[in-house]
Amino acid sequence: MYRAAAASTLRHSLRRLPFSSSSVSDPLAGAARFLATSSERRLHAPASSRPFGTAAARGSCSGAAVTERPAFASRGLATMAEGNSRFGHVLTSLPKPGGGEYGKYYSLPALNDPRIERLPYSIRYLLESAIRNCDGFQITEKDVENIIDWENTAPKLVEIPFKPARVLLQIPVDLVIDHSVQADVVRSENALQANMQCEFDRNKERFAFLRWGSMAFNNMLIVPPGSGIVHQVNLEYLGRVVLDTDGILYPDSVLGTDSHTTMIDGMGVAGWGVGGIEAEATMLGQPMSMVLPSVVGFKLSGKLRDGVTATDLVLTVTQILRKHGVVGKFVEFYGEGMSELAVANRATIASMSPEYGATMGFFPVDHVTLGYLKLTGRSDEKVEMVEAYLRANNMFVDYNKTQTERVYSSYLELDLADVEPCLSGPKRPHDRVALKDMKADWHACLGNKVGFKGFGVPKEQHDKVVKFAFHGQPAEIRHGSVVIAAITSCTNTSNPSVMLGAGLVAKKACELGLEVNPWIKTSLAPGSGAVTKYLQKSGLQKYLDHLGFNLIGYGCTTCIGNSGELDEDVAKAITDNDIIAAAVLSGNRNFEGRIHALVRANYLASPPLVVAYALAGTVDIDFEKEPIGKGKDGKDAYFKDIWPSNEEIAEVEQSSVLPDMFRSTYEAITQGNPMWNQLSVPKAKRFPWDPNSTYIHDPPFFKDITPTPPGPQSVENAYCLLKFGDSITTDHISPAGSIPRDSPAGKYLLERGVQPKDFNSYGSRRGNDEVMARGTFANIRIVNRLLNGEVGPKTVHVPTGEKLFVFDAAMGVKAVIAKSFERIHRSNLVGMGVIPLCFKPGEDADSLGLTGHERYTIRLPSNVSEIQPGQDVQVVTDNGKSFTCKLRIDTLVELAYFDHGGILHYVLRNLVKRQQ
Repeated sequence: MYRAAAASTLRHSLRRLPFSSSSVSDPLAGAARFLATSSERRLHAPASSRPFGTAAARGSCSGAAVTERPAFASRGLATMAEGNSRFGHVLTSLPKPGGGEYGKYYSLPALNDPRIERLPYSIRYLLESAIRNCDGFQITEKDVENIIDWENTAPKLVEIPFKPARVLLQIPVDLVIDHSVQADVVRSENALQANMQCEFDRNKERFAFLRWGSMAFNNMLIVPPGSGIVHQVNLEYLGRVVLDTDGILYPDSVLGTDSHTTMIDGMGVAGWGVGGIEAEATMLGQPMSMVLPSVVGFKLSGKLRDGVTATDLVLTVTQILRKHGVVGKFVEFYGEGMSELAVANRATIASMSPEYGATMGFFPVDHVTLGYLKLTGRSDEKVEMVEAYLRANNMFVDYNKTQTERVYSSYLELDLADVEPCLSGPKRPHDRVALKDMKADWHACLGNKVGFKGFGVPKEQHDKVVKFAFHGQPAEIRHGSVVIAAITSCTNTSNPSVMLGAGLVAKKACELGLEVNPWIKTSLAPGSGAVTKYLQKSGLQKYLDHLGFNLIGYGCTTCIGNSGELDEDVAKAITDNDIIAAAVLSGNRNFEGRIHALVRANYLASPPLVVAYALAGTVDIDFEKEPIGKGKDGKDAYFKDIWPSNEEIAEVEQSSVLPDMFRSTYEAITQGNPMWNQLSVPKAKRFPWDPNSTYIHDPPFFKDITPTPPGPQSVENAYCLLKFGDSITTDHISPAGSIPRDSPAGKYLLERGVQPKDFNSYGSRRGNDEVMARGTFANIRIVNRLLNGEVGPKTVHVPTGEKLFVFDAAMGVKAVIAKSFERIHRSNLVGMGVIPLCFKPGEDADSLGLTGHERYTIRLPSNVSEIQPGQDVQVVTDNGKSFTCKLRIDTLVELAYFDHGGILHYVLRNLVKRQQ
């Protein structure tokens, strides 16, 4: 939503400028970070002077999506017209078997270069795009040569441009499960309708803006709310694998404003997450500038053992890749194990790319991919064209033929038979725990000192039992008691095997007479309407319903922190007795404070394991030895009694998951729904901004913009705003969940007459920079080392020493110094004109003796031509310390953005030049 708003602002700015014409929301992956602010500190600075705006490119999902190609670009995003490319001599016809042709394509084999055969498939996608779009200006013959020579150029960190086929904009439509809804609605047959009505009531203004955008801009498709989670819709419906534009065939590729855009890589579509400002520039015709990546080859062999799920596999892969180190790299999967791995399983692995740090986890197209396309309702003719094109262009993997050896930057291997059932937690997605070790690991975490694997609970309190009354009935809770069990998030709810597996667990449990404790908040939020269809056809939905896993909607819920409030009795028992309660969910992220403020232990697990832990009621259990509960006959029931075999799951999947389910689900997208179709929408071509709106706000990016670039700006005598330790994530920097009443954002809304019940979430208010700026670093579990151990979203104002909310203390962040960055976060900093710096290897704030109370000077040449990407920069403090950092402006294009004060300023000035 915010992206379209910014585009509208940009177009409007071209008309009003005298010379004729977002945010920092993503993880810093490293230790000992500093955010240096300008020396002109003051309290309550206007939002327009701060670099924090609406959230972009998050690690979340959404219930509505926007996909578009550029509405304003002078050069097309999707493909060059025939004859415009400098490589027109390799433009080749693709014949149909029965006569005629599918279209023309830019042929890689026609280049007759033996180096191409050795390229990873993922690099071939970059090469094809460069050849097709090579105009000698934005993309040159030298860029093409650099990609072909990848084996030699990648280690040198060579810069290349990339033009994707599509841009996917995720719009947060987060279903908040309120306490009243949970008690009165979620456990009824009307849950979906009631939740949808609630969302439309809350978000009518946002949704009307989206409908306006679909009519005001060219080449834009809006997927209405309630259709599914964006990544699932992309996988089952939007993803083409091969596109045909004006008779030119080319591979599908996509940049998305959500870091889990990578889910599409499981289907052989090259895609990854970018910052919102990067996406805007791409829509405006700018090629994306990137460093030619290293590619890690990950060989899969064997097959999964009985009882092992795709979730177990992805948590194992995540741990392996985090240990190997893949930040900024492509990971490409290959090997004979691929022939046994369904696309849904591949997509689960690909979706977790942000959690293991890779730009992309890519699965080349093969016969399994073609089968998935047919399953999800793509026509036979479309699938035949996809196969013919990819085979002709050497982008198809045929496991029936001898494989040409490809070169990778490094190699990993996993025998699928070695994967065992597991979870991940209690605070990070890469902290994998084998299911058989869960009980022992839980007790270790309870006693360990406070940290990623510790809660600091004294040994004598580990077995503490708290008795309380739940709606007048006796109940009890202890450390490890499950209070939230949620089948949620696109990562797993895209996968029929684990969803049907969850249904079979529920069926077996119901037949044994097992029940879920009524105080456990259970929910089912699939990524697609097709899930509902096959759960109903299989007859398994009724068993999930009986255990409380009723359908609540097709959007982001528990995984992004929108579980809503716990029952008052449960919440009081937790807070009054300092209980370490647990949540078990099938999501992809479990960072502190993300799932629920009162739930400190959060575990990622497969959907069937979510049901199993809901039945057990605790994570403090050894499923191999201890009963999960008592059946109706009074006998103990064990985990093995309810766990389905792979054969059982496969049998149900074969009979229940049908192509017509996907076709009918996505036919409804073009028709919309009554609530969506009845929205009142402005007719104007320029959006009529309402200054009183707390949802939609005219972004201040172009306020006081000058005709010429301001040039590089040094930082003089800046104070440190925040000092952090390891693993500062999206959820710390820009939480997407509920807005506390006493927070700066909550106070802002109260001052404008918005009642707490109507606050909605940070994610839903991304279209208002005033709200999102106040939500920066608002995570309740964030640990700022300037506060000497205190937990919470505050900092110490330097030099007064006053303790303030971060928003109240900050004027504007000018630089960030970290040990390492997530790609999206770093690019967002550059795109907003903020200096990203990295400590030298082996150094950090602690090793350098930096307290955060110093003043920092970062001097840069005033002429951009004197700066080089990745150069060393000297940082000097007012107490005589000096250290060297690496400037993480990685490419010349990024340097140009920085020179202009940000990417949008660069694009706007260039548009003005073209009009003059």
